[in-house]
Amino acid sequence: MRLLEAPRDLAFEAWTKPEHLSKWWGPQGFTSTFQKFELQPGGTWEFVMHSPDGVDFPNTNVFDEIVQPERIVFRHTVFPHFVAKATFEEINGQTKLTYRTVFEETEAVFEKVKTYAAPGAEQTLDRLEELLAQLVNRTSGHSQQ
Repeated sequence: MRLLEAPRDLAFEAWTKPEHLSKWWGPQGFTSTFQKFELQPGGTWEFVMHSPDGVDFPNTNVFDEIVQPERIVFRHTVFPHFVAKATFEEINGQTKLTYRTVFEETEAVFEKVKTYAAPGAEQTLDRLEELLAQLVNRTSGHSQQ
């Protein structure tokens, strides 16, 4: 869970507009190249995450549910397999983001995956917060103190 310093509509937009999402999705130092982004139930989101050391990680997600501006649910259909759910709750002009992933791998595989997935998710949400700060500053016309 994160409390984001941005209104819910803007936080949801950062998750659903490829021009924003491509700037923050992935751990620190990673970049992403999107091949397909079909934001609708059953739609596909295909992209490659590029690590700082030059390794490419192809990803494919399928959207199960999009409820603007409340919820996004998608399935990661390549290893490691998981279902992710992001919920957005407006709280006094800020957004309470709850992001959960449920892995569909064996316990042994999950134990290995979580060593990089958990810190990677935290870094990804850090990058989301950085982008939202920029977007809020742009829309308010000044920088935050």
